[in-house]
Amino acid sequence: MKRCGWKSPDNLEHFRELRFIEVRILPINCSDFMTIAAEDDQSPPDPTEIPAPEYKKRKHSHRRNRAVRHTLTGETRLHTGFRSRILGNERNIIVYLPPGYSAEIEMRYPVLYMQDGQNLFDKATAFGGVEWGLDETAQRLIIEDRIEPLIIVGIYNTGEHRIEEYTPTRDARLKKGGGADRYGQFLIEEVKPFIDERYRTLTDPDNTGLGGSSLGGLVSLYVGLKHPSVFGRLMVMSPSAWWDKAMIINFITSLKAKSSTRIWLDIGTLEGKFTPHYVRTLRDQLVRSGWRLTDDLHFLEVENGEHNEKAWGARADQALEFLYR
Repeated sequence: MKRCGWKSPDNLEHFRELRFIEVRILPINCSDFMTIAAEDDQSPPDPTEIPAPEYKKRKHSHRRNRAVRHTLTGETRLHTGFRSRILGNERNIIVYLPPGYSAEIEMRYPVLYMQDGQNLFDKATAFGGVEWGLDETAQRLIIEDRIEPLIIVGIYNTGEHRIEEYTPTRDARLKKGGGADRYGQFLIEEVKPFIDERYRTLTDPDNTGLGGSSLGGLVSLYVGLKHPSVFGRLMVMSPSAWWDKAMIINFITSLKAKSSTRIWLDIGTLEGKFTPHYVRTLRDQLVRSGWRLTDDLHFLEVENGEHNEKAWGARADQALEFLYR
């Protein structure tokens, strides 16, 4: 296996205003998405009325960031061109292994499956050359005995299919989305068996986590709560709770029973005019559904926290400690 990667972006950020125009520019090898948003309403939103989205101009590119050295820490293994029969596409999967994995051949480990895998460990593959530094963070916490040793699986997004795969429903205004159930099937029936077969994993739900940020946080919360018999720990950072009129809040309301799933949930105060409000509403609905703050639900609101890889990486240590100590 060679250690390399491909750059692929975070295509969609968060909803902000009431009207939008999508401008799609298609150069030879990439596509840009840009929205010109009109500010119509400055009043606080009704949580049942989610405004239309604001796109940020971001490139879709599958090329490695040029002139950027790899910044991988510890033992990592890259599986290139992982083909999905369910989704009909392929992507890379990168696996971080904890200190001592190769030496302690009888030991088995919990696994955290993370979305947008190219952004987690390596500046050479991360969007804009900015990684989370999740490998350095996990390595440090494990060595300091602040968390249990774990395997982290970074599942690359494919760029063009990211919005479709990471959203539970089709948004009528955007005319896209709705592939999260198939993406969840891909995780459960293809990725997890692949990892369990090749690595010394603990396979039960208490030892299987799911996580991501932005739309990756949305799909992790949705798939995780829909399949509590598979995923027992969720790292939900800056979730796109605005998607399709806050469908994720209605989804949680519709749950027939509260699961034993342990959830980390966070948001930054600079992540849009209304998005922090939606995530607080999401927190409140989880509490009404039976989750207990500081027990099996931890909520963090970061003053001046932004919507980017640097911000998520900066608080990943707190999330890992809550989920894996």
